[in-house]
Amino acid sequence: MARACGLGLLLALLLPVVGTSIPGTVVRLNKAVLSYVSEIGKAPLQRALQVTLPHFLDQSGEVLQPTRVQILNVQVTHLHLNFIDGFGVRLLAAANLTFKVFRVPEPLELILPVVLLADARVDQGSIGTPVVSISSCLSLFSNAIVLHGNHSVTPALLVRVQQHIKAVLRNKLCLGISNLVQGLNVHLGTLIGLNPVGPESQIRYFMINPPNVTKDYISLDINAVLFLLGKPIVLPVNATPFTLPEHVGIKSTMATVGLSQDLFDSALLLLQKAGALNMDITGQLKSDDNPLNTSMLGQLIPEVARQFPSPMPMVLKVRLGTTPVVTLHTNNATLWLQPFVEVLAVASNSAFQSLFSLNVGVNLSLQLSMSKAKLQGTTSVLGEVQLTVASSNVGFIDTDQLRALVGTVFEKPLLDHLNALLDMGVALPNVVNLHYVTPEVFVLEGYVVVSSGLLYQR
Repeated sequence: MARACGLGLLLALLLPVVGTSIPGTVVRLNKAVLSYVSEIGKAPLQRALQVTLPHFLDQSGEVLQPTRVQILNVQVTHLHLNFIDGFGVRLLAAANLTFKVFRVPEPLELILPVVLLADARVDQGSIGTPVVSISSCLSLFSNAIVLHGNHSVTPALLVRVQQHIKAVLRNKLCLGISNLVQGLNVHLGTLIGLNPVGPESQIRYFMINPPNVTKDYISLDINAVLFLLGKPIVLPVNATPFTLPEHVGIKSTMATVGLSQDLFDSALLLLQKAGALNMDITGQLKSDDNPLNTSMLGQLIPEVARQFPSPMPMVLKVRLGTTPVVTLHTNNATLWLQPFVEVLAVASNSAFQSLFSLNVGVNLSLQLSMSKAKLQGTTSVLGEVQLTVASSNVGFIDTDQLRALVGTVFEKPLLDHLNALLDMGVALPNVVNLHYVTPEVFVLEGYVVVSSGLLYQR
């Protein structure tokens, strides 16, 4: 209990700190998810309806006899859920409850059909998670069916047994449904858990508005906070509110997730601040397939050949001082990088000597995909790499001649490094044991949509 209170206090302190410039995400659960929940929800509902009954006071004999009554089996034959516009979800269930009355000398077994109607409000919890609560519940009973071997049961006894069972179950069945929903709320609370993005970075999602419920879907406005070394990454300017248009993605799928431009900007800002996009590209002197040495460079720059008559290995120190820029157009995502590259060579005393530095511009095609709950990416170079000389210790440099060498020694290591980072992925909003299945990713103007099925696994 103290641990839960501590978590609530931590979140209460944390959430206001990040301000209004947090990237926006929208999760829309469509009608298809209700059909899936109706199917997998039968077993939990059956367990919830397996309640304990008090003894029945049997008045058949001369002495009032307390008699044990037990539910032997619950079979939910029908479960249907639908959205209530502006409110939440309505549950309609039909079940057969098998009872055993342990009367002497002959026990009584019977089946009691029941129909359950319940309305559940879906709201926003105090710590930014969805909260479901039962607002109304009704149990409607049919006449009991006496099982074979109980022909000696008198109509009067059967009436009294049914009255006892119905009086007890009228509240207990609804209480069982309420308890089931409380367990669901605990599960939904895992939405706010931290998910790793890198070794020192995490992402956390939480709701910012009450859910929007229509007759076709329930929509959750969710903000994402990315953390580096425990501190939130906040965009330099306030993020614009993100609204997911009505008809996007695949309508028949269970979940539609909209990811704003700001989420991508924040993720790239995190990678840049963490230094994850920096890298050193080294050359091995005896490697036949790596031309990153002074001998190769000396063929293009005479001063390098003069200073290094013997071949020496070189290093490209790639540093990203500016944040990468992602651009989202319909069916087209690109990534613009502007790294600063310093070219160094190993001198005769084993110290590094700076030869020159370059301002580089690289335009990349960005392909997005999903794996489990993570959005991943791969890149490839679009067009020519742009080069301008920032400084030189080896005289004049013809960038046109240098471009071919840079393409050989720079592009592939850069893509390998960047794609390895993007392959780690960014977790989408999710709760424990609920997985995205057969997702499809759509790039639209200024945002990305993921349409996906859902699978619940213990």
